Amino acid sequence: MLTYALRRLLLAIPTLLFISLVIFLLLELSPGDPLGDVPMTVPPDVKEKMREALGLGQAWYIRYVLWLKQFFWVEPMHWFDQAFGTSVVAGQQRIISFQSRSPVFDVIAQRIPQTLIVVGFSYLIGVLIAIPIGIVSAYKQYSWFDQLGTFVSMVGFSMPTFFTGVVLIIVFAVNLGWFPSVYDTTLRVTDWASFKAQARQMVMPVTVLALYNAAQISRFMRASMLDNLRQDYVRTARAKGLTEKTVVLKHVLRNSLIPVVTVIALGLPAVFGGAIITEQVFQVNGLGQLLISAIHANDIPMVLTLTFIFAILIVVFTLIADLLYGVLDPRIRYD
Repeated sequence: MLTYALRRLLLAIPTLLFISLVIFLLLELSPGDPLGDVPMTVPPDVKEKMREALGLGQAWYIRYVLWLKQFFWVEPMHWFDQAFGTSVVAGQQRIISFQSRSPVFDVIAQRIPQTLIVVGFSYLIGVLIAIPIGIVSAYKQYSWFDQLGTFVSMVGFSMPTFFTGVVLIIVFAVNLGWFPSVYDTTLRVTDWASFKAQARQMVMPVTVLALYNAAQISRFMRASMLDNLRQDYVRTARAKGLTEKTVVLKHVLRNSLIPVVTVIALGLPAVFGGAIITEQVFQVNGLGQLLISAIHANDIPMVLTLTFIFAILIVVFTLIADLLYGVLDPRIRYD
């Protein structure tokens, strides 16, 4: 397994470099100008100096190589210098946002806690709800529980998050006044009152995202369980006198989790990427909202860095899912 993991990591290097190049070229060829909002009264020579200050006066391949150096060397070593008090990259240019003129990674670090709290918690709840529902729905196929679970899953999966978010705001924030409609990112939990305020403002965005995630994962869990319940090894286990609990939870569930692990692992990068639509609806100041604002402002360093981080997360969690196959199914070999 170690050899397989190392081989996959080595293969991921050219893959990620190619992805970064494609993203950079797409942003380079996209319409828009980072200085498009500069007033027309600004003289052309001043505007050209502003462009050079942003690094836009260089050729695209020079800017791409410079970004690679900053992403893979300057930024990691900057955090190393801060942690250990060294000065390895002192004075070297970091990745700077066109929009805020601040280091991109500093802005991302400020937004990550909000995204992980809301999106991460909703994903965890969605998984914890979806797996039991999928198991029971498959074991009691066509029962009232299965029918209800199918109906709720279809509603949650077919209705877009911006629609369910607006509905919850109208019902529970506007009409009933139970929860705030806008997420207060400045709130800090210091006592019981602030903890309750944090919990109240998390209820609606977490509910929207958890419903969507649970609907998708529960359908995969149910389909995988149904497929394994019809296998010969299940009849053999029952014929040997094993209890129904042991057959379902030890044998069937373990094999059924193999395809579901892929769905869960590939969904984890979205936790770090943020829920772009839901964050916009509830005004959660997370990475999803940061990406949208950066796209609107033609902030190329921010968009490039964020999208490349998402690509890295997808490659990493795909590898983790492949390695978990061997844990769930001993028949899988990595030779």
